[in-house]
Amino acid sequence: MSALDQLYQQIILDHSKQRNGEGLQDAHGLPSADNHQYNPTCGDEINLRVTLTHESEPKVKEISWEGDGCSISMAAASVLSEMAPGMTTAELQSLVDDFREMLRSRGKIEPDEEVLGDAAAFAGVAKFVARVKCAMLGWVAAEEAAKEAAL
Repeated sequence: MSALDQLYQQIILDHSKQRNGEGLQDAHGLPSADNHQYNPTCGDEINLRVTLTHESEPKVKEISWEGDGCSISMAAASVLSEMAPGMTTAELQSLVDDFREMLRSRGKIEPDEEVLGDAAAFAGVAKFVARVKCAMLGWVAAEEAAKEAAL
């Protein structure tokens, strides 16, 4: 196993144990939306809330969530919760698109760590088609909730 693979595994393990954004937070009157995603293949489930700012161009104030699932799905939600605050909804959508493209590549696309940050750790998941939905669960919920909150 390469040093990079070991680092990536450690990031996923750390985020699955010390989960950023876990616990749905009150939006305190700010624009927000919730989204529920369920993966029937493995039983992973997440309820996720995106809260936006009131600025002229809405930005993600926070992503909070509650869920039950494998370490991959919970760690992926944690990583996104850490990365998203301060992003515009367009930047969040671009990040989700890049993450999705990496995961759907079946390992053919090398992750751009400048763009994906800790989410690059999920590059190895792309080689296991059954696990791609696990990693995408919270990201799809955030994508949908952000669209709804921005309306």
